[in-house]
Parts: sequence; structure tokens; C-alpha cells
Amino acid sequence: MDVNAVLSEAWTLYTRFFVRFVLTAAAVYVVLDLISAIAVSTDDDVGAAVVWGLLSVVISIVGFFWVQGALVEAVRDVRDGRFDSSIGELYSRTRPRLPALISAGVLAGLGIVLGLVLLIVPGLYLLTRWLFIAPAIVLEGRSAGESFGRSSALVKGHGWSVFGLMILTVVAAAITLGVIRGLLFWLPEFFEAWVGSLVAHSLVAPFVVLAWTVGYYHLIGAGRAPAADLPA
Repeated sequence: MDVNAVLSEAWTLYTRFFVRFVLTAAAVYVVLDLISAIAVSTDDDVGAAVVWGLLSVVISIVGFFWVQGALVEAVRDVRDGRFDSSIGELYSRTRPRLPALISAGVLAGLGIVLGLVLLIVPGLYLLTRWLFIAPAIVLEGRSAGESFGRSSALVKGHGWSVFGLMILTVVAAAITLGVIRGLLFWLPEFFEAWVGSLVAHSLVAPFVVLAWTVGYYHLIGAGRAPAADLPA
């Protein structure tokens, strides 16, 4: 897998369909980041902070993986050079895959965090091996359990390239998030938390998912149909 080719294609798609990708992410993040901002603003009231905090965690988990799935669907849609689906259709098609996305995502997250806490390297290794869990679930219809093996099989033999793609996108995303939040420091605290996060997430999340999903397509063979459409 050529990392430069993946990033180049992802950037081309991102800029060409910029508005549609950003609106797809913003459709859910506007709610997720609002709830998070409310949770932060209720720190003085312990009871309210606990309730809003728990609500924020639950909704954020569901919303995050739904956004990710919808963006993966969007990448499949635009690879023919057109954006044919509406935002509602993207989320509607992803809904049946949401339980698998959440299950796999939470399990992967726990494993990666544990690996990072214990010795960093195991966490990075797992993150690399499981980078394509979402495309495996959304594009191939894999179950949560199957997605781990499928992602690992795709990465096999391309570990360093996939690791490089992951590091470059994560670092770029972190820097961009920080810059955007910094530029909005002048807003009142509540709106800085809400609007700042909304703008940052809506701009950054689509490109990260784009890059990882384009990487998936390169690994299964550019120009071929996704594995789910190929005969067994």
C-alpha cells in the first residue's frame, strides 16, 4: 500500500466533496458536542454533572460510531466521482450495522487503551491491526467478531504502511483540532466548548475516515469491487 497515494486520493475526495462530508459529520456532532458542552458547564452541580456526564458518554459512543459508519458509506458512494446519496440515506444504510460497529469499536478501544497503558507499543500494534474494522463491518457486512480477523488479514504484509497512515492521520487530526479550538478561544466558555468542538470534529473526522477507508480499498485492490461484492 502506497501511503502517499492513499492520502492523495483521500485529500482529492475530501476537497471535491468538502461540503457534503462536513455536513454529514456535523449532522450528528451538533448534538454530541452540545451534550458534551452542557455536561462540562454543569460542573458546579454534582448531581446534574453526573447525569449529563453519563448521558454524554452513552450518546457519544452511539453517535461516534454512527458518524464513522455513515462516512465510510459516503466514501463508497463518492469513489465513482459522484455523491449520489443524501445525508439521511447514508445514516439509514448504516443503522443496521450500528450494533456491530459499537460492539467492535468498544472492544477494540478497550484493548488499545490497555495496550497503551501497559507499554504503548502493544496499543499501537493493535490500533494498526484493527484500523479497518469499520470498513469491514459497513462495506463487507462482517459481524463484530469477524471484523477483527478481517482487518488483521488486510493489514498482514502491509503493517508499516498502515502504521504510517494511522500515525500521519492521527497526528494531523490532533494538530488541526488544537488549532481550531485555539482560534475560537474568544467565544464564551459554553459556546467555545460547543461550537469549537463542532467545527473541529466536522472538519477533521471526515478526512480521517476518508484516509482509512481509501486505505482499505487500496488493500483489497484499487479498481475492484469491495470484498462484500466479490464471489466467495
